[in-house]
Amino acid sequence: MDRFEAPERPIGDVVVVSAANRWEGIPMADQQMAAALARRVPVLYVDPPQSVATRVRSLGVASAVRRGTVEILGPGLARCAPEGLPGLGRPGIAAVNARLSALQIRSALRRLGGRAVACLEGNVMVPVMGRLGTLTKVYWAQDDVEGMAELIGGDAGAYARANRRLADEADIVLAANPLVAESLGGGGRRSVLIPFGCDAQHFGAARDVEPAPLIRLERPYAVFMGHLGERIDTGILERVVDDGARLLLVGPLHPRADTRAFDRLAQRPGVQWVGAVDFDQLPRYLAAASVGLVPYTHSRFNTGSFPLKALEYLAAGLPVVSTSLPAMEWIGGRDIHLADTPEQFSAAVRTLLAAGRDTASDERRRTFAQGHTWDARAGAVLEALESLSARPPRSMVGGQP
Repeated sequence: MDRFEAPERPIGDVVVVSAANRWEGIPMADQQMAAALARRVPVLYVDPPQSVATRVRSLGVASAVRRGTVEILGPGLARCAPEGLPGLGRPGIAAVNARLSALQIRSALRRLGGRAVACLEGNVMVPVMGRLGTLTKVYWAQDDVEGMAELIGGDAGAYARANRRLADEADIVLAANPLVAESLGGGGRRSVLIPFGCDAQHFGAARDVEPAPLIRLERPYAVFMGHLGERIDTGILERVVDDGARLLLVGPLHPRADTRAFDRLAQRPGVQWVGAVDFDQLPRYLAAASVGLVPYTHSRFNTGSFPLKALEYLAAGLPVVSTSLPAMEWIGGRDIHLADTPEQFSAAVRTLLAAGRDTASDERRRTFAQGHTWDARAGAVLEALESLSARPPRSMVGGQP
């Protein structure tokens, strides 16, 4: 089905967000940054290319034929879903798909009456940056991609080469993590740290909503929100439960997770695992918790990432206990409690559970999170573009081009 509707007038200058994640998935940094940018400038969100075979496997035979690749998502925000060839890991396929994607993006821009003035490139292996005739090339380095390759079973060498190539070719590198910003800032490159943000309004609703009725744990309890997988130090969570704390687990099991370890944890007294929860419902699962957890290992990927959940916990009014990752140290503040050993982590959790929450502390945390919204991060991105002395996109009022 072609869901494209031509705008009433050409949209003009457009920022292209070449994303690592498809729009309809769990809202990650890509979708949330694009939506925030679109409240200021016209944005074309570009999905990673998908082959017909992949689409049919996930959506059925009826999805084999499409009438278009452009969808209007809202005021100032459109989506392009390019088609590509299957077999991304095969030699040469990524380069072919990058060219195919660029052609389809150009076609989408013509239909929208737009001109790409900047490309925010977040798709490391199938980049379109430099193929769109854009004035400004931006490499959005969201993570340590070599560490990510190890996590997803990819070719770390290929990711490393792609990472260096994008950093070298970009007019500016926008990095979400302090270590990544530092690593990509040498060799004459310009690197700016712009960490991930949070939807403070959405998670702030935890103050006013009823807790999810599915939760059966007695208060107080700690909560972990996110994928359950190898990024998590299960030894830390086991010690937290060993020491008598109750634990709510909110999120799906990652395909590469140690299933038996998480099954053992979920079956323990005082632990409840509710599985995957829609993004819209997450505040209800944080509403009655007393502390949010970031029990990540010190893997290369984790040290080079920026956990979205940390700011989301704060926006919901929760204090945070985390291992001492660079991103968590960057957030800082009196409501981020760092601990690396299972004993220290569990002690910090027990202290916060015993202290309980109070209105003043909750509001302090929410106010802190409001200074780290996606809108604030979008503003920082546009300031970075303007600093290059390139002609910036025209401003939008109320999201309208």
